[in-house]
Amino acid sequence: MKLFTGNSNKLLAADIANQLGMSLGKINVTHFADGEVNVIVNENVRGKDVYIIQPTSPPVNESLMELLLMISTMRRASARKITAIIPYYGYARQDRKMQARVPISAADVARLLEAMGIDRVVAVDLHCGQIQGFFGPRVPLDNLDGGMVGVSYFGDMDLVNPVIVSPDAGGVYRAKQFREALSKKHDVDCGLAMIVKQRAKANEIDKMDLVGSVEGCDAIIVDDMVDTAGTLCTAAALLKEAGARRVFAFCSHGVLSGPAVQIRPHGVGSTGHRTTQRSRSGHRKDHTAVSRSIASTSDL
Repeated sequence: MKLFTGNSNKLLAADIANQLGMSLGKINVTHFADGEVNVIVNENVRGKDVYIIQPTSPPVNESLMELLLMISTMRRASARKITAIIPYYGYARQDRKMQARVPISAADVARLLEAMGIDRVVAVDLHCGQIQGFFGPRVPLDNLDGGMVGVSYFGDMDLVNPVIVSPDAGGVYRAKQFREALSKKHDVDCGLAMIVKQRAKANEIDKMDLVGSVEGCDAIIVDDMVDTAGTLCTAAALLKEAGARRVFAFCSHGVLSGPAVQIRPHGVGSTGHRTTQRSRSGHRKDHTAVSRSIASTSDL
């Protein structure tokens, strides 16, 4: 077995390799002056099971192209089996046509990965479970549940009448799973609420309505990712207005674009996020590794 990584998150790959008691494979992933990606594998992979650890985190297109070319390189080098470990699956939010003349980009990324010769994909908390169906039967996709980390964290807290809140209709199933896990593993009786949101455009919320009651309760917003934190901030403010005692948030992927790293969500007591992101400077935004499954909590 061989482990390789590109430039997306070398710290994460090093953590995983350390947990497995292995060393990362020798590979150079560089860029020409015009931005083209250049991949050179410096060891024999013929007949080997190759695992490529490469979240498609910002810059998304650069990370994705690195991943595609690494897969192609391994296939041309006669690797026996190639598995892509993609904790953060870029373009996942574009999983259906919301209007005419738009792509289904999540499916297009799947087709690109298949075309390069991938054998298996492992992801963490896909934005929508239906993305698994974008891959053909010859390329299985394992969607790992990162919510269990948050369950352990909140299960040890002294919560008052906790309510699990889904920030949108699409996340209700995720919130229900979170609530059921808290009840089963920590005997915590939780309510369930949902926020119905209407977007003016991407990353801009027009209106939010709360379905359910949070008055006098500790509310826990459970989501798969935080991008600009616009939804999180607005949702927290709405919950406080509805009488929530405290507001917490848990997300799997802290993308934290633009102002998200500088603002503190209105009324949020603390946030927990286990992420596989890196900043544009090349540093990961927290110290949580998928291999360790440890929740990182900090105030934004």
